[in-house]
Amino acid sequence: MSVIRVFPRRTSLTPDDPYAFVGDPPFEGWRPEANEVHVSCAFTWDIKESERLAGAWSQYYPVVYLGGPAIDRNGNEFIPGRYLMNGVTFTSKGCNNKCSHCLVPEYEGKLQEIDNFHPGYIIQDNNLLQCSRGHIHEVFKMLRSQRRAAIFSGGIDARLVTDDIAELFKSIRINQLFLAADTMGALYPLQEAFNKLSYLGRDKLRCYVMIGKDETIEQAEFRLKSVWNIGCLPFSQLYQPKDKWINYPQDWKDLNRVWSRPAITKAVNGN
Repeated sequence: MSVIRVFPRRTSLTPDDPYAFVGDPPFEGWRPEANEVHVSCAFTWDIKESERLAGAWSQYYPVVYLGGPAIDRNGNEFIPGRYLMNGVTFTSKGCNNKCSHCLVPEYEGKLQEIDNFHPGYIIQDNNLLQCSRGHIHEVFKMLRSQRRAAIFSGGIDARLVTDDIAELFKSIRINQLFLAADTMGALYPLQEAFNKLSYLGRDKLRCYVMIGKDETIEQAEFRLKSVWNIGCLPFSQLYQPKDKWINYPQDWKDLNRVWSRPAITKAVNGN
């Protein structure tokens, strides 16, 4: 069965096969034959646009479904390559933390390990290190069989990076490993994790840094520079609440641009 997947915006993980589209239907002759169209909405602020896209695609295809994490919180079985690019996999879902800015506990609940998870080299788990030691070892065993170096883009909880975990990371090839420092209090555990993982170097040791929530722009910039000084490569993300889209002032957008693009970040910091 041929399924067209439609997304309201492109991200780094959006599929790029001939049946994946971003936005409105293409002109006649560019529209492939398909049994169904699935409009996938990941963020609540894209719901209206996703509803519009479902209507636009229904002009050309009789079966159009609207779903995705922002709409169907229970989720469906993960199918590799369908809604995320090939190589992405989940070995667990949910998270036991209750961070005020994070929607994962509300959408997915407490951490659940996935038995017989699909193989892949991009680990998108919300908190892999909260899993049991046996599960974590199975994940690393799978990663050793992959042809491509691992990417931990779901984020690794810096507080859970023990010496044993650091040795596990040393046992595989790593392309990128993302930590996080969304608050001032996260800087100390980030430093501790960096001390154990510093062999990876700045280009491989990335750090998500959410900015704009209950802070001044000076405070956000201080935290970003602190992450850089620790030795990680920051990846800045402007905070967005679940119920609306904040259109930040230009100075915030400029700050985010500098710290979300590695080439600019390195140029500004002289490395």
